[in-house]
Amino acid sequence: MTTSPNNNFVFIFSDQHNKEFVGRKNPVFQTPNLDALAARGTAFERAYTNCPICVPERASLATGRFVHQIGNWDNAHPYHGENESWHHVLREHGVDVTVIGKLHFRSADDDNGFTEEIDTLHVFDKGDLHGCIRDDRAEVRHKRKEIIGAGSGDSTYLEYDARIADQAVDWLKKRVAAQNGKPWLLWVSFVCPHPPYLAPKRWFDEYADKELPAPAQVNSEDWNRHPSLELLRHLHDQEVPFTEDQITQMNRAYAASISNLDENIGKVLGVIEELNLESTTNIVYSTDHGESRGSRGLFGKFTMYQESAAIPFIAAGPDFSSGEVSNIPVSLIDLFPTFVENFGITREPADGRPGVALPKLIAQPPDERYVFSEYHALHFQNGVFMVCDGRYKYIHYHNEPAELYDLDLDPEETTNLCGLERAAAVEKRLQEALHSFVDPELVDQQAKASQVALIEVNGGVDAVLKRGHFNNSPTPGESADFSNH
Repeated sequence: MTTSPNNNFVFIFSDQHNKEFVGRKNPVFQTPNLDALAARGTAFERAYTNCPICVPERASLATGRFVHQIGNWDNAHPYHGENESWHHVLREHGVDVTVIGKLHFRSADDDNGFTEEIDTLHVFDKGDLHGCIRDDRAEVRHKRKEIIGAGSGDSTYLEYDARIADQAVDWLKKRVAAQNGKPWLLWVSFVCPHPPYLAPKRWFDEYADKELPAPAQVNSEDWNRHPSLELLRHLHDQEVPFTEDQITQMNRAYAASISNLDENIGKVLGVIEELNLESTTNIVYSTDHGESRGSRGLFGKFTMYQESAAIPFIAAGPDFSSGEVSNIPVSLIDLFPTFVENFGITREPADGRPGVALPKLIAQPPDERYVFSEYHALHFQNGVFMVCDGRYKYIHYHNEPAELYDLDLDPEETTNLCGLERAAAVEKRLQEALHSFVDPELVDQQAKASQVALIEVNGGVDAVLKRGHFNNSPTPGESADFSNH
């Protein structure tokens, strides 16, 4: 491996940002800073998470490996430095790697690979043990009040994000003033627009008279009645349809929270410009997964549909063309090689990580590429796997009916093509692609065995149920709220 000085890097990350909620895609949304970043960079329109839930995705992001390769199955299996991360690699090669904000790893006491962790959010206590219960003993989570309570107001998450932005600005100013010549990467990790669905009043009022796009299959008569989705609606207390006003209010608060996030991002981008770093600093913005916002009668993440699994993904800076839109399928797994190769670090082919650096993908677009995602957690009794080639998406519900969608002709994923003669060749091709990534039966067994073992270590199912669950991880210094139990 060799290292050579190159451009520095700012990685801006959020939590639960639906890719359609940006002004460049719909002018109803006020996101001028993200829009400006896309205008001077490359927007990847076919980008996906590798797992639509926080803790496993962040472990995958750190290691550049899929969830089934590292065993971080759910929100009770957090990353704790046990598998080599890109932060470890950069630090070992003389790059300063600082993170500010949400990580959702096990603890700041672990060696997570950073030169410095500032004000980081990690899993609370032992994480979400309840999410490891994959059978009919799982309890309903009363999420209705989270939707009905959406609106204007303050939250510890909003306060935390403001603090993260200010600390990032201070760090950049001090770093430039130090002039020590050492290469660096700064990861600025915001927690919004993750619930609670609250936003500052001034942003909430901004959307008072605006018509927001309707969620896919929002009416109960149109809901996808797949058995896994029926169970998810039941266990999230979402079987009874919300009113149109309640859904509108939630979407309004969600949009306002994203505008508030954009404002915080603008503080970071503004100081990069002020310090004349734009010509020597690459920037990536993305999120860990999307938000269903009422699509198919669901709220939150967890599914492989576009609203949950597709993500915003922007890269800008000296290594990326301005005003470009790329349709190359990418996923968060591609960030490991992007960050490592940015600093001139070469890896042996035996490294075996599936990602490809973004500049390399752009310079040499593949004729065919698949992205892969998986889910083994909360309120799904079996594993769910997805492959997508950009146009077609195949969803493998283990031991339950599969789905295939043509995203070009059916962007809201309302017409399942599985079993149709006209789609047989595509279905076969994507099935083969899926099995090139994973053995669904084997991995499903591995995930469940690991979860059963963790439950037993913590006293068994009864003890886990008695402990209860919490919807949202507390910010640093805050206690978890178990009131939804």
